[in-house]
Amino acid sequence: MATKDFYEILGVSRQASQGEIRKAYLKLAHKYHPDKTGGDKAAEEKLKEINEAYDTLKNPDKRSQYDRFGQAGAGFGQGFGGDSGFGGFGFGFEGASGFDTPFDDFFDVLFGRAGARNRHRRPAARPGNDLERRVTISLKEAATGVTKTIRFARMEKCGECDGTGAAPGSQRKTCPDCHGTGQVRRAQGFFSITQTCRRCGGRGWAIDEPCKKCRGAGTVQTQRELSVDIPAGVDTGSRLRVPGEGEPGANDGPRGDLYIFIEIEADDFFVRDGNDLVCEVPVSFPHAALGTTVRVPSLQGEAEVKIPPGTQSGQLFRLRGLGIPDIRGYRTGDQIVRVVVETPTRLNREQKELLHRFQELTEEQNYPAHLRFLDKLKEWLGG
Repeated sequence: MATKDFYEILGVSRQASQGEIRKAYLKLAHKYHPDKTGGDKAAEEKLKEINEAYDTLKNPDKRSQYDRFGQAGAGFGQGFGGDSGFGGFGFGFEGASGFDTPFDDFFDVLFGRAGARNRHRRPAARPGNDLERRVTISLKEAATGVTKTIRFARMEKCGECDGTGAAPGSQRKTCPDCHGTGQVRRAQGFFSITQTCRRCGGRGWAIDEPCKKCRGAGTVQTQRELSVDIPAGVDTGSRLRVPGEGEPGANDGPRGDLYIFIEIEADDFFVRDGNDLVCEVPVSFPHAALGTTVRVPSLQGEAEVKIPPGTQSGQLFRLRGLGIPDIRGYRTGDQIVRVVVETPTRLNREQKELLHRFQELTEEQNYPAHLRFLDKLKEWLGG
């Protein structure tokens, strides 16, 4: 089997500190995470190598063995499933001679002694919480794209104590209860369970004199201002992710993300239907009957629609390419003009007389839809 260089896998020197190793691991683990690679098999194998390298180098004892004996030394007896013939329980070898024995680990698990073996390990790095904000934009801004300034509150490292939580001149100390691991083991009869340390709240350290500004938290709430580019084509409910703009992580973990949820304001003229825009245009009865040209609004300014003679209320006319662009880069939607024939109101005597005269002059064939309705009604009634 080919020998792997764990330092080369993590991209650090053999003299790298534990902090440098941890930072390199977090960066690579984020890069090759399945959510980033889409389940790529090569990336999955790379992530396994990264985890294997970090699992060895993060542990001072394993790292010392690896530096002395190479991969064979670090993985010596990596489980009972190898040549030892014990079947694959995964216990390591280290005892009085400098190697763990499988029986040491086995009884540590059963009798709650495993906590003592890990007392020098730091609490695991955890990413910070994500933040959410809602942004309202106009329909026109959704069609063209816009840059918005977002203001929100988030936690930042305290400037007074530089994030330590300790007052100036004071220091934080390793928690005496969990010995810096952030966890303690509690015996429960024959078994033991691991719990978050109550004394330090899982942080792994305690403070004799807390910082007055952050009260020992190490972080303070601040106002953040950020310019965000909102692409053309977004709709109500669209979600934009801004990486690394959330809350700070714990134990040197990465920041969370900021998620922006979009809301589109109601428009005076348009109703959105996917990427199409529907606009209702009132047309007078004479214009609908005789035909005309009407001016209509559009997101690009103004457009003209030719209304042919005999246009009925509810008839649709399509203006190609005057809708909303698709956010994925596909075709732009259309603008649809829906004609609404308006019946005149508050008629004077002369207007009424003219309408009566017009009614007398009309014939049945002037109203084909009405004739079809009467024929269907007669058939339905069995006449």
